[in-house]
Amino acid sequence: MKNIVVGIDFSQNSENALRHAVAIGLRSNAKIHIVWVKTPTAATKLDVEDEDEMMKKAHVKLDEFVAHARMEAPKNEIQGVILEGKAYLKLTQYAANIPDALLVVGSHGASGFEEMFIGSNTMKVVGLTKVPVLIIGSHVKANRDLTKILTPIDMSFETLQKMKMATECARYFSAKVHILGLCEPGSAEVKHAINVQVNHAKNICDAAAVRCAASTIDIHGNTPDAVVEWAKNEDVNLIVVMREEEDDISAFWLGSHTRQMMNLAPMPLMVIPNVNHSSVDI
Repeated sequence: MKNIVVGIDFSQNSENALRHAVAIGLRSNAKIHIVWVKTPTAATKLDVEDEDEMMKKAHVKLDEFVAHARMEAPKNEIQGVILEGKAYLKLTQYAANIPDALLVVGSHGASGFEEMFIGSNTMKVVGLTKVPVLIIGSHVKANRDLTKILTPIDMSFETLQKMKMATECARYFSAKVHILGLCEPGSAEVKHAINVQVNHAKNICDAAAVRCAASTIDIHGNTPDAVVEWAKNEDVNLIVVMREEEDDISAFWLGSHTRQMMNLAPMPLMVIPNVNHSSVDI
């Protein structure tokens, strides 16, 4: 990981997202890009009356965020960036145009990025990104190091793609990866296939010299509920999942497991785009 892009709106939650970004940057020595987007409603969100006053206030606040990050990570390269347009679109485009990037966003903005986190626009951020995105809920505390990383494993071919980022994060924090196979109760064929996938995931961890533990559970109800409950019981610090793809952008993620995970998880959630799936441009 060479670059960490964190979207901010100057709210308390975006400060929390920035602290998570800095924590990862400290261990990965990545460059941190602190990005604010000037949207059509930005003046109202910043409680100012004209554009000149808005930009002056935005620059001051952005400089404060950058200075704070530099105090916490004095050896990292850190820069503030101001873009203009649709927040979700500009942020994802920016992250896509720099190498080896991680995108970090808070899930409940209160000002400049608020429109990015209402209804279907939340899905656009995750749905459009071409890089891994770390979603930080307003309730997630930033003072916990990553010690346990959960990677749910299913029957899909792309499920193992998440292991690269999971093991990379594990190396930075000397964390342990918990591989959780998701089985259908009573299906011997599915259980065998899941065990094969789990063994592949363990081999990836071994090759990366990362500690891991593996187990399987039978899913009797809703999969996201079961995964989040397991994560809470095991005091997991991070869940890494694959993005579910939809061909119809108008139905992007509605009712999907990924959206449910975003709503349910009380810990950071990292969503990995499928490299074999072409992204949708809006």
